[in-house]
Amino acid sequence: MRLKLGFLLRAVLLAGSFLGLLLLWSSLSPRAEEPAPPGRTRDDKEANRPLPNKGDRGLGNEKFKPVVPWPHVEGVEVDLESIRRKNKAKNELNRHAGGDNKQQNIIQRQYITFKPQTFVYQDPVLRPGVLGNFEPKEPEPHGVAGGPGEEAKPYVLGPDYKESIQASIKEFGFNMVASDMISLDRSVNDLRQEECKYWHYDDNLLTSSVVIVFHNEGWSTLMRTVHSVIKRTPRKYLAEIVLIDDFSNKAHLKERLDEYIKQWNGLVKVFRNERREGLIQARSIGAQKAKLGQVLVYLDAHCEVGINWYAPLIAPISKDRSPAMAGGLFAIERDFFFELGLYDPGLQIWGGENFEISYKIWQCGGKLLFVPCSRVGHIYRLQGWQGNPPPAYVGSSPTLKNYVRVVEVWWDEYKDYFYASRPETKALPYGDISELKKFREDHNCKSFKWFMEEIAYDITSYYPLPPKNVDWGEIRGFETSYCIDSMGHTNGGFVELGPCHRMGGNQLFRINEANQLMQYDQCLTKGPDGLKIMITHCNQNEYKDWQYFKNLHRFTHIPSGKCLDRSEVLHQVFISECDSSKATQKWEMNNILSV
Repeated sequence: MRLKLGFLLRAVLLAGSFLGLLLLWSSLSPRAEEPAPPGRTRDDKEANRPLPNKGDRGLGNEKFKPVVPWPHVEGVEVDLESIRRKNKAKNELNRHAGGDNKQQNIIQRQYITFKPQTFVYQDPVLRPGVLGNFEPKEPEPHGVAGGPGEEAKPYVLGPDYKESIQASIKEFGFNMVASDMISLDRSVNDLRQEECKYWHYDDNLLTSSVVIVFHNEGWSTLMRTVHSVIKRTPRKYLAEIVLIDDFSNKAHLKERLDEYIKQWNGLVKVFRNERREGLIQARSIGAQKAKLGQVLVYLDAHCEVGINWYAPLIAPISKDRSPAMAGGLFAIERDFFFELGLYDPGLQIWGGENFEISYKIWQCGGKLLFVPCSRVGHIYRLQGWQGNPPPAYVGSSPTLKNYVRVVEVWWDEYKDYFYASRPETKALPYGDISELKKFREDHNCKSFKWFMEEIAYDITSYYPLPPKNVDWGEIRGFETSYCIDSMGHTNGGFVELGPCHRMGGNQLFRINEANQLMQYDQCLTKGPDGLKIMITHCNQNEYKDWQYFKNLHRFTHIPSGKCLDRSEVLHQVFISECDSSKATQKWEMNNILSV
């Protein structure tokens, strides 16, 4: 039976289902004791474990006196190689003792059939006018009364802080100057729909391990994530917070962090990778380290959970193991995640893992839910961030390789459409996928055609399958060293002529059977002056302007009957009257393969 979208949404709402998240808190913009043995909840002793004292927790007693310039203590780096050498002997000993529990081995030990859910759980009940049993009875207290950023209000700094803000954005991707002035326990506004306040949930929810992976994260954004989870999660359900340090080299993420989390008496733990693994595999490592909770909740290192975020998120998982996800933020029953094999161990650093786990769940008999009543705020990196380049051992194009690997495992014959859009990836090495193929076979997973027809049945109405390519590659002036280059321009910018670099990117184009000359989702067409060539976003019914005559080395602009021409002096690309004797109207398309 076809799963209708409206029915799914109603079912999700009635079930109290998952993660309507990624609503950005605006204020950061630049303008132990072990728990009880496995069971549902922790005992009274554990629930009453002492929590840190109330107050500012680390901001000091001063009344938000900004410092100019921004104190750059977070930029201090440490020698990771000496740390690696220090731990090498211990790691070797563990390996010889059989303690090497790398996630690459997990997929070798799959269940042939998924275990059924055995918990007894009552459905959520909506009682209009009666405040839900997990709702706070009083307004959320401020971190600092009257302080900056309380109730998620924007905190805008003056021009005196411009240089400091830019420096913090370059290093961390965020306005850390403003962030550092805001309480780690600041209050947030309630972004939920009014109805969410009147849902009542079974008290017998599953417990959770919250896993947070970080690499060279700013102090206050990371700690505000931790503080928000502790502040807004009922204590008896929060088994642990597991921090995975993915080979950071910032000093504030070493001893300072170790000392700071002691205030929670073992509730918050940190584990450090011996090399940079990347977000994907670091999350799988986190699943292995997080042993106390029945559910794994993955948060980015720069989030703030919202009011009563926990019950709506965990309720559907308690009911039938349905995981919940929106890209990087993901909650799933721990045992089920291991049955799925965690993330594909062949995926590197970042990118594609959200697709991979989605296809694996849907095609192998599960489902993914989102929960409008569970809100988690997320800060996006700002323009000007220097980024975290992948380690040398990974090689180039890890994200593209991840996409290819996912497509090769799950898309079946539909993979041809991916390669039509990204032809340069056809020869990318994606590693051994035999175990993943076996997983599909052992679990009788459905085809990607089934997924497209039954789950994503309306996707082609909005994103039609791309036409096949006639040719693709660099567009080089015939027998010259100059190529057409988009220069990164989109949505109306002009293409130019530049030296060929054979690296693809802005010099990679394709012409398809619909007569569109394209780069990614952009089409080439004549500009407003009727001559110069611009590049702009297009759908499959637009800008069917070109024919490529390979033997004649010619591109013809169909609407005008003119030919593609160039000026190597002015670095311009335009159309002009066709002239077979003009060398500047001769072109060749040469395939370029990513490596």
